[in-house]
Amino acid sequence: MTLEIRDPGFTALVGEAVECEKLADGFGFTEGPLWNAQERCLLFSDIPGNRIHRWSADAGVSVFREPSHMANGLTADRPGRLIACEHATSRVTRTEANGRITVLASHFEGKELNSPNDVVVKSDGAIYFSDPSYGRMAYYGVERAPQLAFRGVYRIAPDSAALTLLASDFGQPNGLCFSADEALLFVNDTERQHIRVFDVAADGSLRGGRVWAHVSGKGPGAPDGMKIDSRGNLYCTGPGGIHVFDSAAICLGVILTPENAANFSWGDADRRSLFITATHGLYRVRVRVPGRH
Repeated sequence: MTLEIRDPGFTALVGEAVECEKLADGFGFTEGPLWNAQERCLLFSDIPGNRIHRWSADAGVSVFREPSHMANGLTADRPGRLIACEHATSRVTRTEANGRITVLASHFEGKELNSPNDVVVKSDGAIYFSDPSYGRMAYYGVERAPQLAFRGVYRIAPDSAALTLLASDFGQPNGLCFSADEALLFVNDTERQHIRVFDVAADGSLRGGRVWAHVSGKGPGAPDGMKIDSRGNLYCTGPGGIHVFDSAAICLGVILTPENAANFSWGDADRRSLFITATHGLYRVRVRVPGRH
């Protein structure tokens, strides 16, 4: 069984059945998949392996960056530069066109960030990221005491690179994504097993933060990686695999994965492939509705 169907509408998005194709394995803990449409390749992190890997259909897997400072979440900004969340250094960094690394955020009010985890870029260039404490734990980072008394969500301004704390009332904030019109920001809380939704103000700040959906089911996994498809449905990792919610927060079903799924990215030319980072392996699943660019 590859699907858990909770609503008939689920098959219109995913299909009657899917094949979970293993592309590579043998990693410590995979995360942060990012599809590069121009180069037709996928970047993804192996956090304990301290590497960012590159996968392509032609060349398979190679090492893209080592050491990666135990990088987790990866994304690209509007010019296509790599943005990375680093567990070992508590930094958000940008890789410039010449390969130089620019530190975008490392401290808040004089104290080290916990361990930036997941990251998204708004169309105006602002960078939003979550900052749980997982990267201060052994294996997933460098074991050390946190300097901040909370775990929050932040915004890096596109013009001045000023860092703003947007919300701090989380157990462990993790995956985040915008709605298609960017009027809403969804942020999940791994510790509390739910997804919250915030209104995005004109100045980029957040309002509200109500619980939008609970992520529940059988099997290993928790809310972590999260994105929306081209029709506005929200996909989020959780128990058993990847949970798919419609715009009314109804869980339509679960794409079941052979390992604990931490994150995913749409890719291939039609953006109908889900590249899934699941503990030790990298997988691909083909679905009917493409992901959002």
